[in-house]
Amino acid sequence: MGQVMTKLTLWNNTDLDMAERGLIPREAVRTVEIEALVDTGASTLVLPQDVVDALGLPIVDHLPVRLADGNRYTWPVAGSVRLSILDRGMQCDAYVAPAGATALIGQIPLERLDLIVDPKSQEVRVKFPDGPHLYVMRAA
Repeated sequence: MGQVMTKLTLWNNTDLDMAERGLIPREAVRTVEIEALVDTGASTLVLPQDVVDALGLPIVDHLPVRLADGNRYTWPVAGSVRLSILDRGMQCDAYVAPAGATALIGQIPLERLDLIVDPKSQEVRVKFPDGPHLYVMRAA
């Protein structure tokens, strides 16, 4: 399977909250639209530093990462970001890669938004058209 890219729309979640409360105008909400690599081997969202800066996201943590080449680093984590893929949205934090890196969409956002990668067409698709489904076991 080749590389699968998809459009990702991002907003500063704090800005969205402030606009909802009437504290800032809706036009002041910082937003960015980018192409991101869908990486089923990655666990979470990874955004390049320049995108984090454009959104004005604060660094909320520093956590260890292991890259595909096996090297280990400690990367900053930015939060909170609202993201949308194929008109499905969620909020989350994101690991921060160096400026100019390719944004990655990992398994956690894919699962939360109920999206799948179609290997034949190399596209991201919705799994259930009526919205994300959550699987839980019945409590006894």
